[in-house]
Amino acid sequence: MSATTPSSQSPVDVLVVGGGLIGLVTAWRAARAGLSVTVVAERLGGPSASTVAAGMLTPATEASFGEEELMRLCVRSRDRFPGFVAELEQDSGASAGYRAEGTLQVAFDADDMARLGHLGDLRESLGLATQRLTGRECRRLEPMLAPSVRGGYLADGDHSVDPRALLQALRAAAERRGTVGVRDRVHRLVVEDGRARGVVLDSGGEITAGQVVLAAGVDTPSIAGIPEGVVPPLRPVKGQLLRLRTPEGEPPLVTRTVRGLVKGSPVYLVPRDSGEIVLGATQEEQGFDTRLTAGGLWEVLRDAHALVPGVSELEVAETCVGLRPGSPDNEPLLGPTAVPGLHLAAGHFRHGVLLTPVTGDAMARALTTGALPDYARRFAATRVTGGRAAVADGGPIEGGDQWT
Repeated sequence: MSATTPSSQSPVDVLVVGGGLIGLVTAWRAARAGLSVTVVAERLGGPSASTVAAGMLTPATEASFGEEELMRLCVRSRDRFPGFVAELEQDSGASAGYRAEGTLQVAFDADDMARLGHLGDLRESLGLATQRLTGRECRRLEPMLAPSVRGGYLADGDHSVDPRALLQALRAAAERRGTVGVRDRVHRLVVEDGRARGVVLDSGGEITAGQVVLAAGVDTPSIAGIPEGVVPPLRPVKGQLLRLRTPEGEPPLVTRTVRGLVKGSPVYLVPRDSGEIVLGATQEEQGFDTRLTAGGLWEVLRDAHALVPGVSELEVAETCVGLRPGSPDNEPLLGPTAVPGLHLAAGHFRHGVLLTPVTGDAMARALTTGALPDYARRFAATRVTGGRAAVADGGPIEGGDQWT
């Protein structure tokens, strides 16, 4: 995406704040719909929470009771991925790093296996096909699994993508569709006459837009000028993980995504075409703490070694820390807010990569028609618990509720 200076900007149809997967997919799909788009971010397609993610597209092996509606959205987005990637690679001329080998979910002991089995009825109710396997059958698929593995489930429909490749492809596709990038930090949202009109940048420049989309992950609520009660708090949920490198000339340690439970603790290994394996991840409610800790990395390595002992022989290529943006109900916030012209695309928590296609589709619909598609309305940015949102220069917005 070509970068420009704010002084060269004329008013645009859509201004997207945020250069991660969610911001860039919104920009690309909006540009594809014929809108003029500018993206503002400190790093356009560079380091962000998106680049830390493992890239699992695994609703079948992530299904949890109480998250049925969210899982249905995840299934919709997973099933959208093949066509989405085809469109993206055509527009960008770059690979998105999509892999369709399926996912193997395994259990370390009998209690872990019982826990996996307990979710069988839920998977069936969501239309998520899985095949129960014995420990021997699991090792037939992945020979490097430990002999102690009791069994597991094969989810042929759960795939993976390389978020770093996906991010670069989205950036290239958005650029080819005419999107302009501005490398800067947003200082303040501009709201005039009760409507979002654009942003003021840290550099002092200002960009005017017909519609503004806030897609800056956990930093979204901290943007100045947002009327009170319009954007709920987003809590950062810390994740520590490692990238391991297979020695040159040696076969891959695993050939598909392997998710596991080790005495109730989840762990995953996600192979890349480059030969790397992403190993993770912790889930820590530690605020904006981005420190790598010995305890966090040890926990991940301990559990991975219990399932696939060969990880101990791999080279550590990189250690990473990311902050997942969690909304109050752990579901994404999409589409129009109580402030006309202001949209949200945030709060995706653990599912930002998986929900990238459906988020792009839903946001493009909202930006072109003013409303989310039916399948996304449950996740509307205006879902609330009571109160009214106050506009900075014009009093309260009728019908806009505050978050508590």
